[in-house]
Amino acid sequence: MVLVGSHLDSQPFGGRYDGTYGVLAGLEALRSLDDAGATTLRSITLVDWTDEEGARFSPSLLGSGVVAGTIGLDDALARTDANGVTVAEELDRIGYRGTFDSSSLAVHRCFEAHIEQGPVLERTGTDIAVVTGVQAIRWFDVVIAGQDCHAGTTPHPDRRDALVAAAGLIEAVDALATTVNKDLRATVGEIRVQPNSRNVIPGRVRLAIDLRHPEPSVLDQAVTQLRTAAADIAERRGVTAEVRPVLDMPPTVFDAGTTELIRSTAAGLGYSTVEMSSGAGHDSMNVASRAPASMLFIPCVDGLSHTEAEDIRDDWAVNGAEVLLGAIRQAADERPDLDSHHR
Repeated sequence: MVLVGSHLDSQPFGGRYDGTYGVLAGLEALRSLDDAGATTLRSITLVDWTDEEGARFSPSLLGSGVVAGTIGLDDALARTDANGVTVAEELDRIGYRGTFDSSSLAVHRCFEAHIEQGPVLERTGTDIAVVTGVQAIRWFDVVIAGQDCHAGTTPHPDRRDALVAAAGLIEAVDALATTVNKDLRATVGEIRVQPNSRNVIPGRVRLAIDLRHPEPSVLDQAVTQLRTAAADIAERRGVTAEVRPVLDMPPTVFDAGTTELIRSTAAGLGYSTVEMSSGAGHDSMNVASRAPASMLFIPCVDGLSHTEAEDIRDDWAVNGAEVLLGAIRQAADERPDLDSHHR
């Protein structure tokens, strides 16, 4: 079959287009084919992937991970939210727990439409991004340990302030996009301070760091500089800094033939295009390990995503749906002998 879709779950205080647009664009493409009385050699199936964002159940990309075989079904069903509710319990509660064995799913090609989640398309006036892959991602926790002590009685020369050291490392992480590569994405997204009290000098801080780039070699350079900066700051501030790897996700390269269907369809409709490597993770990363897959992006207002301010224009939505329709229609009429490229 030809698979098309995205996801419906969102981040806390997230917008209503990230993921949802891809599901609705796929639904509209199916409705349009029905309205036209069209028939295809292959079936076309719409999918809404469970838990792409991972906001309630960890890890993210849970549904597509099960289908791709990177996460076991029993493991996924046993995952719990912050209140201890399992995925299995919640699926039972809403009546969505099925019995279908996804290992039998035969996918010819998979398509996903999505908002860009960045400013490039709107800023350049480009209609469609042809997504060639997903950047490599590496996550680290840096644990900085100093000494918690009284804020009013401890002179500054005697302090081993973990939070001050963390502040210096945050600046160093931000500078990686200048010192390593302008296309590197380096972010400190989480800070946990102990004991987190107004009148106590912080003795321990954990930073959650996110590094992304299409080339693993660039990430290698960034990691080297991160470790060097952490060691230098620790020595200067009289603390310790332990850099702990959390995630090492290699880059995903989407199928060239599936990507070309998106590119040629957009060109045939007269839309301007640009090739882009996605900086965000998507379900298509998992699907690509099992079947030929690719994505297209449409612009979003001011490049905003994962926020309630997320927005798109009607014409952008229509443009993406038209390209999606054309691409899946061509894929659905490809001859069965092309199935030799199945993975």
